[in-house]
Amino acid sequence: MELEVCQVDSFTTELFRGNPAGVVLNAEGLSVAQMLGIARELNNSETAFIRNVPGPGYDLEVRFFTPRQEVPICGHATIAAHYVYARSRGIREGTIVQKTGAGILPVEIHPVQDSPGGPEDLRVVMTQGAIEYGRLIEGEARADLVRGLGIDELDLDSSLPIQIVSTGHSKVLVPIASRYVLDRISIRSELLSSLSARIGCNGFYAFTFDSGEATSLVSGRMFAPAIGIAEDPVTGNANGPLGAWLAHLGRLDIHEEGRSFVAKQGEAMGRTGHITVEVFGTGREPRLVKVGGRARLVFRTKITL
Repeated sequence: MELEVCQVDSFTTELFRGNPAGVVLNAEGLSVAQMLGIARELNNSETAFIRNVPGPGYDLEVRFFTPRQEVPICGHATIAAHYVYARSRGIREGTIVQKTGAGILPVEIHPVQDSPGGPEDLRVVMTQGAIEYGRLIEGEARADLVRGLGIDELDLDSSLPIQIVSTGHSKVLVPIASRYVLDRISIRSELLSSLSARIGCNGFYAFTFDSGEATSLVSGRMFAPAIGIAEDPVTGNANGPLGAWLAHLGRLDIHEEGRSFVAKQGEAMGRTGHITVEVFGTGREPRLVKVGGRARLVFRTKITL
């Protein structure tokens, strides 16, 4: 079996920035054990496996694996997968419907003209899964979270709670008072991993409105040591829930035509990337979230099994 394998940097237009993901373009014949083995070998936070088998209501299936386990969906790996899929199929614009562990979801391909007369590239926008608001992190769990991040209670943004929110893959949303505090987070992996088991959520997204950029609403960092991700550079399935949550709490005005903002992530890792979040709904009732961004192909190769 010969596999087409790519490495792609998502949410960036620069090589070696943003969030790297593996992509296997022809994964139809792979077992779960083989997909896990490939994900472990590529050693990205996630690898996307495209199964080119259409079904009722979808064009293809995509499965996502960390080096340790399968996850229902992954934002940056979705951007990566559909960026190289569209390029390999000559798709310049349109919608591809993917079946994932978070449901059947559309992915939009948009042409981008970088400069007048310059080469045309692609922008990928994914619709995320159902919005779900989970438990508030309070009491002992909150104290353990603060210790696990290596910060103090006073370093938190007290105007917002800490809460689990999902748009397909849940994250703990942790508001931080300043960029200074965000930059000096140094996690204790064992504490966060233990807390993940207790609360049923593996990802911790710390963010601040003190982004340092006029064009970015927030700056963030995402940690998931329980599934082998010490830190993730730019996370679609963290910033998507964040958009829905901010609208739900009245911190982001939304409407049916959509409200968008840009989030910056990855600075602490030297892999800065930017992600656009779109939230659709009315008042404090978001009904749909999309995340989108650019990508760069790092390499393309073949593996023979």
